[in-house]
Amino acid sequence: MVIAPVRQRYTAVVNWFVTFLTLCVAAPSALAATVGVTIKDAQGAALEDAVVWVIPKAPATLPPKGATVEQRDKTFIPLVSVIQTGTLVAFPNRDEIRHHIYSFSPPKVFDIKLYAGTPVSPTLFDKPGEVVLGCNIHDHMIAYIYVVDSPWFAKANKEGFARIENVPAGDYDLHVRHFAQAAQAAPTLVKLRADETATAAFTIGRRPMPPRPAAK
Repeated sequence: MVIAPVRQRYTAVVNWFVTFLTLCVAAPSALAATVGVTIKDAQGAALEDAVVWVIPKAPATLPPKGATVEQRDKTFIPLVSVIQTGTLVAFPNRDEIRHHIYSFSPPKVFDIKLYAGTPVSPTLFDKPGEVVLGCNIHDHMIAYIYVVDSPWFAKANKEGFARIENVPAGDYDLHVRHFAQAAQAAPTLVKLRADETATAAFTIGRRPMPPRPAAK
């Protein structure tokens, strides 16, 4: 009378183990790819804070994640952000004085008048492009937000290197942008295979940047 239940449990365990092994064997083909990008200027200097992103041939369906650009010591932190189109961005003021944030950039014109703490509602960035931030009280404050039509992006470190991780295998257009870039660089086609790393390099010219006003 007890043999049937024991046999059923044994069969269930065996089936689970077989399924687990099948998933383990199949996993490598489902692994994502990585894109490593090096960005330098015409003199060979690394371009920190350059942003890179890949645009898939088919529209991406991953939802955007929230982002934060704070004000601390009369400075926007970070200087450069890269976000997916449709992202809500919070602008907490960590200073003991008030700030007045604004942007006249076509992808996102907005105005957050004098405030302390964190605005009640984050700001939606719903169009791709470069958004330059300023403070109407402190002219030296500036920051850049790059809004891209992709969930796969990265920002270059001090060595001018950026790594985009967890990109599904496929064909993509690789883009690069820097706030001091003289001209828009043409995208590069990259073909990504699962569990592999693709590499690319960009050399872009800088435009003269006006000196920033001193902090007050």
